[in-house]
Order: sequence, then structure tokens, then C-alpha cells
Amino acid sequence: MQNPIKKKLKEGKASIGSWLQLPSPTIAEIMAKSGFEWLVIDMEHSTIGIQDIENLVRAIEGAGSVPLVRLWSNDPVLAKKVMDAGAYGVIVPMINTAQEAERAVKSVKYPPEGKRGVGLYRAQGFGTDFEEYKKTVNRESLVIVMIEHKKAVENIRDILSVEGVDGLLIGPYDMSGSFGVPGQLDHPLVKEAQKKVLVVAKNLGVAAGIHVVHPSLEEVKARIEEGFRFIAFSTDAILLNTSCREIISKLNGLSK
Repeated sequence: MQNPIKKKLKEGKASIGSWLQLPSPTIAEIMAKSGFEWLVIDMEHSTIGIQDIENLVRAIEGAGSVPLVRLWSNDPVLAKKVMDAGAYGVIVPMINTAQEAERAVKSVKYPPEGKRGVGLYRAQGFGTDFEEYKKTVNRESLVIVMIEHKKAVENIRDILSVEGVDGLLIGPYDMSGSFGVPGQLDHPLVKEAQKKVLVVAKNLGVAAGIHVVHPSLEEVKARIEEGFRFIAFSTDAILLNTSCREIISKLNGLSK
């Protein structure tokens, strides 16, 4: 298991991927072939279930991209399953304390660094590649914690100091709700919280990430200039929707 994204983030470089909410290996393969460095399979805000993970991971990996999975919770059993299916790492929602961050890391790593159960499934070559996988998984697997609550902002230094946390991903909508201003992403409280998170991440050398949901190259540029290095660009559904609407608008113009 070799994870080029982990290496890139350690070197302080920016990495851009995208987000999958549709349980379609075909769409996953198309997006991976387009050149996204990584794709996140979203189990939290979609109908994607554990039965879909293996084929989505296989499609992404086979097309030359890195498959990551956003779990629906900080669940060691779920983390074990997606890692055994071949995911290169996980994004774990609603991490508010260092103890919760440790739980996430230990769910992904084998002993002695972690507590992940050892089995023989796809990631281990169904038994044929276990020794090689065992040697590399703790080093190469990626653990991204989601910072999306004011409590996490208060504890951010302790969270990011946990050994094995490779990066963070800000969840702006949930964060705004925790401050009592749901959806107000430009509210001073929310912006100040994000600034604090970014400063601490920079000081500790941890990659800070953010999701640019609506496809805007200008916003991506601005976020990279701010210091974000793990950039999720839009989603499969939004990219498809946006592309279709733009084309239809032009086609309708031709038919008038």
C-alpha cells in the first residue's frame, strides 16, 4: 500500500480531490480518470452503504486515484470494514476532543499503534498480500478529522497533536450551527473559528482541508492562498448538475 496523497501533504503541498455521493462505480471511475488525485466516498450524507464501498474503491483505485471514505460516525467497526475493502484512509466526522481523535486513529491502525482487528479481505489480497499490507498500512493510511463544532475549535491544539492525525477538514455548516448561526458561513464567529483552526494547523504542520462545494476556481485559489492544502472540489452530483444545466442553456439558445 503506497499513498501518494499522504506523502504530498507531508511535504506541505496542496492536493485537490472531489466527493462522491452517488453509489455508482461508473461515475467514480470517470471522475478518477479525469485526474482528481483522490475521491472521497461519502457515507455520512448519502445513501451509500457498506455494500457499495468495495466496488467504489475498486473503481477509484483501478483508474489511478486514491480512494478515501468519509465514515458516518467515529465507529471502529465501520472504519475496519472500509479499510479492509481497500480504502487508503478515512475522514471522520464530528471530532471534538483529543480522545475522539485517538479513537479514530486507532480504528485504522493495526496493533501496536492501533486497535484495528486483523482480517483477510480485499485490502490484504484476500490473504495473499497480508504480510506486505501489514508492513505499510500504519505508515501509509490517511486519517483526516472533521472539525465542525465550536468545542472542536476550543480543543483544536490537543486534537491536532494526536499522533496519527494527518489532517483536518472543516465542516462549515455544522460549525455555524454550533455557534447558533446555522448557514451563516460568513458570520464573524464562524470566520474567526476557521482562522484559529488554520493557524494552529499551520503551527503544528498538520494539513488543513476544506470543501469547496460549489465549483469555483476562484474560491479554490483563495483557499490555497489562505493555507489550505487538502481541497475537496465540489461533488459528483453538483458537477453533473452544473455541467448539464450549462449545456442545456446553450442548446436552448441555439434552438430559438
